[in-house]
Amino acid sequence: MGETPALKKALSQRQLTMIAIGGVIGAGLFVGSGVVIGATGPGSFITYALAGVLVIMVMRMLAEMAVANPSTGSFADYARNSLGNWAGFSVGWLYWYFWVIVVGFEAIAGAKIIQFWVDVPIWLTALLLLIAMTATNLFSVSSFGEFEYWFAGIKVAAILAFIGLGALFVFGLWPNKDMDFSNLTSHGGFFPMGAMAVTVGVVTVIFSMVGAEIATIAAAESADPERAVAKAANSVIMRIAIFFVGSSFLITTILPWDHFKKDAAGNVASPFVSVFTEMGIPYADHIMNAVVLTAVLSCLNSGMYTASRMLFVLAARREAPPQLVAVTRRGVPAPAILTSSVIGFLCVIAAAFWPDTIFAFLLNSSGAVILFVYLLICISQIVLRYRTSPDQLKVKMWLFPVLSILTAAAIFGILIQMYVQGGDNRKALTLSVASWVVVILLFLANRWFIGHRPEAAGVAPSAGAAHPHRVLVLANETVESNELLDELRRIGADRDALYQVVVPASPIDTGVAATHGPLDISEATTRAAQRRLDQTLSTLRSEQLQADGELGDYRPLRALAHAVETFRPDQIVISTLPPEDSVWHRFEVVDRARADYQIPVTHVVSRTRTQEQVS
Repeated sequence: MGETPALKKALSQRQLTMIAIGGVIGAGLFVGSGVVIGATGPGSFITYALAGVLVIMVMRMLAEMAVANPSTGSFADYARNSLGNWAGFSVGWLYWYFWVIVVGFEAIAGAKIIQFWVDVPIWLTALLLLIAMTATNLFSVSSFGEFEYWFAGIKVAAILAFIGLGALFVFGLWPNKDMDFSNLTSHGGFFPMGAMAVTVGVVTVIFSMVGAEIATIAAAESADPERAVAKAANSVIMRIAIFFVGSSFLITTILPWDHFKKDAAGNVASPFVSVFTEMGIPYADHIMNAVVLTAVLSCLNSGMYTASRMLFVLAARREAPPQLVAVTRRGVPAPAILTSSVIGFLCVIAAAFWPDTIFAFLLNSSGAVILFVYLLICISQIVLRYRTSPDQLKVKMWLFPVLSILTAAAIFGILIQMYVQGGDNRKALTLSVASWVVVILLFLANRWFIGHRPEAAGVAPSAGAAHPHRVLVLANETVESNELLDELRRIGADRDALYQVVVPASPIDTGVAATHGPLDISEATTRAAQRRLDQTLSTLRSEQLQADGELGDYRPLRALAHAVETFRPDQIVISTLPPEDSVWHRFEVVDRARADYQIPVTHVVSRTRTQEQVS
């Protein structure tokens, strides 16, 4: 009786492929690679390779979990399932926080690039860019995909052109140029700063590769999520090898590494512009500025998408305001997008007017957050691997558990290195840890709030309740379970009874939130809840029991309050899964129902989910 979840085809395979290819290419590669080269020397491509290996390992672990347990919440849900609700809450909010800061940062970066051509106030240009990308995301998911497809396409084309022309130059196939690799050793040697400088640079490089995991979130809104995630994870190896390792190798071969030392103002020459200029290509600065602007807009576009989807997932898991789970008729989570956009705009204001105080604080407080998320992904994969049956593992992490443990240890080592290096890195680590502490405190506050807020005033029935016995049944995941039906039959055997079955239309309790994205979550939730209700009523009526029912509010206590007010029962039956598996236990639904209503509340614990939950 289960229905295979079917997402509306919002992101085509063409769009998702390009999103996956371009996901790791940001402005950090085009601009930040000069800083890395100046700090490490010709061996900088080894630094990119080391950081790339870590990202590849993380993506492989994500692919294993995503294919075995598809989920719209992606790595936040995997952390929750493996380590507990605190971990899912932490990953979700930390990742959202990281990306809304990135949105503000990229809007400012884009505005500064535009100033190369037009003298317009930075805050105004940044605001216009932010509004444009917000509108793109609000219109439809496919419009986001189409914009990102072309943005990513331009980035990829620029790097491929750079690598192709650079290779011709290096191997002596360029006019008036002989093959020459002398720059790799003639300016202080291959490791002029010492071999350890290569590993120290990983701290800087890994942040320029952030974004590969976006494909696992976007895949939830594609026609074939499992295939898309597996393909994205497998292709990240070639992307990092070509785009990062290949381009950094060519840069240090064509130009001396010390060409990228910081000047008196602390600036570093753009490596791509410098190389094109060395090769004699005209208008190199204009060409690369246009490409970097495209990269910035791509990051801004995908950052808005990623932040809004993570906020949507948090709301669906009752860890953010429930209003954020609302979607438009086009299936776009507009409240989540607008909320993320507003926070991004506040970052723009901070960058425009308080760049060295508030904005610097925001950047530092999110600086190491992505490493925390990656670390929790590693730990989640290790835990879930031992809980998952081998037949579900269509994609497997290589050499488990050795590589998984080594990856987690390497990420932890990068965090230690950030502290040892001191300066801005230590400040970023310290403030990022403080951000995580704040998130944990918010998690505890959320638990307390949910456990103590008054959902509804108790409604006591009159002293002499009339027969037949009026039984209100509240259930969702276990509404068709044998344990619940047996209890209702027992109640009906004692005396005549009227049953009112209430099934909260919750995307979480129906399982829809784990399999559907914003496009069709409302429709799919209603279908799933109604199907459960109809099946239960059919079973009860087939046994000559008087039963009726309704779909309730997605919040079980609200659904219960409305049903008590309208049905006025003299007994309540609440059916849940065991405490370790039940969302309702987490919010103390049974205990609060007993405290709110002066009528008997029977708690039925079912050991099995409804058939569709396990089909």
